[in-house]
Amino acid sequence: MKVRLMTTVILAVLLGAPLALYAEEISADKQKAIADMLATMKCEVDPANIEAGGEGYELDDVFCSDGQYDMNLNADLTVADKRKE
Repeated sequence: MKVRLMTTVILAVLLGAPLALYAEEISADKQKAIADMLATMKCEVDPANIEAGGEGYELDDVFCSDGQYDMNLNADLTVADKRKE
């Protein structure tokens, strides 16, 4: 029973690993649009910290004049969620 469970877990990890390593590349134009939008909020983010996620974008370590945040943007680059770190 334990061997069967362990085999299942190992297979799940091995099959899921390529999906976890895949990250959708974000175009330079989209990176600039995100940077321009953030600038209006007095914020900035390293392009390496922008990931495509679901219906928009996930931004880690966004630095703003009032602190550091993680943000989720909708596909139209409006802020869906903003969490202070």
